[in-house]
Amino acid sequence: MRSAFAIILGCVILVAVQGCSEQPPKSAEKSQKAIAEPVAQQSPKGPFTPFYVYRDKPSRNRYIPSGYMPTGECLTVDEGWQYDVKEGKTCIRIVYDISCSKEGRNWAGIYWQNPADNWGDKKGGYNLTGATKLIFWAKGEMGGERIEEFRIGGLGQGKLYPDSDSASIGPVILTSQWKEYTIDLRGKDLTYISGGFAFSANVEGNPHHCTFYLDDIHYE
Repeated sequence: MRSAFAIILGCVILVAVQGCSEQPPKSAEKSQKAIAEPVAQQSPKGPFTPFYVYRDKPSRNRYIPSGYMPTGECLTVDEGWQYDVKEGKTCIRIVYDISCSKEGRNWAGIYWQNPADNWGDKKGGYNLTGATKLIFWAKGEMGGERIEEFRIGGLGQGKLYPDSDSASIGPVILTSQWKEYTIDLRGKDLTYISGGFAFSANVEGNPHHCTFYLDDIHYE
């Protein structure tokens, strides 16, 4: 059975291509080495410093939740939720409107991207070489919410600036209490990652409701 994201990315690439007005010039066809050149990278010397996708609303978060899939009309995201957070002052609250989704494609998801709205057409991303895992905390509003996949990387395959690798976990059944989750990155090529974090969920796994929370998303 193919990964849920394999199907999702196929749909997303079609949507992104149809809606993208910015086309890279032909002169931008470069070598793979140039394509993989990161915007920012950690020093190869010393231990890997924790690299945050999301820490707090006022903090410098390196990726932006801009890659709505398939179109985003059934998702509501609050990055400054202040109630029952896991760390700091805020967390992320995501409401997946099941009734809305039943009228459309029956699934939804979001990619945290760098830069925003980057599906592999723009140069961006980070060199995260040295990281061995992505850690995040999550919980459901009621418990029992099913997230088909949490993922890093995998963006832009077949485009000018593809992610260098991908990794994922799922499906994940959330509880009503905060729980730590880990995506193992050992052995992965992290030299160029524009899709810093992502999730997908569907109506089949959440027939009635799907509201959940995320916090303290980081590489280490």
